[in-house]
Amino acid sequence: MVRRWQQLPLDRASALCPRVRASARALFDLSGPTDDFAELGPVATMDQLKVAAYDASASGHGDAAAQELLRLRHVIG
Repeated sequence: MVRRWQQLPLDRASALCPRVRASARALFDLSGPTDDFAELGPVATMDQLKVAAYDASASGHGDAAAQELLRLRHVIG
């Protein structure tokens, strides 16, 4: 997904940032309560998603994380 994200035109990636942040928030919620995170640009947003996916998987929610990432991958294209 990261490679595909890097290939997107900047305007498309910027438009998709809210959806990526929503997925990251959903994944962070799986691993327990967290503080809100900042709304960052397209590059850092993908880094937030990677951390969220790792945390969700490490806390025993690997299947749910995989499903969320698959849904997001379909949105990204």
